[in-house]
Amino acid sequence: MKVTLYIATSLDGYIARSNGEIDWLSMFEAQEEDYGYAAFYQSIDAIVLGSKTYELGLSFDQWPYPDKKSFVFTQRHFKCDRNDVVFISDPVNYALSSIEAEGFKNIWLVGGGALINSFLKHSLIDEYIISIIPIILGDGVRLFPPPTPEEKLEMMNSKQYPSGLIQVHYRQKQNSDKFIIHNL
Repeated sequence: MKVTLYIATSLDGYIARSNGEIDWLSMFEAQEEDYGYAAFYQSIDAIVLGSKTYELGLSFDQWPYPDKKSFVFTQRHFKCDRNDVVFISDPVNYALSSIEAEGFKNIWLVGGGALINSFLKHSLIDEYIISIIPIILGDGVRLFPPPTPEEKLEMMNSKQYPSGLIQVHYRQKQNSDKFIIHNL
């Protein structure tokens, strides 16, 4: 199974304003450019997201993740009429094993920051596709809120777009020290 964090962030590392709004992202939406989103969306089997990100998705005119199973990590009690949304209260490492057992292989980690950190704490993010938006918000919801565990990454590629957006694609660096330590 592969977990990919695919997300946009401001230049100063925020994924939303302090009030949770993402209105600033619309300044970079263009009819002729989807920044690789359609191809990425077709490559995934399921989505994992936190409860605040889920609530944000509900505020849109249409559910933003059609035709994909969405697993919402939350300790709150939600009700949903959609049969493609499942609420999970288990720790991420256990829940991910269950998701994999259901046959899902390519998972999109949508956000938010707290859920991303939970995945990082267990080294569960395989790839990072991060679109850096040329805006400084100054405050808001951090992409990696402290305390964030250290994770070494290696560059797969990057792309600059005419809008000024830069998309970077990293993968989790395979650490040979882990292999050596575990085999002592």
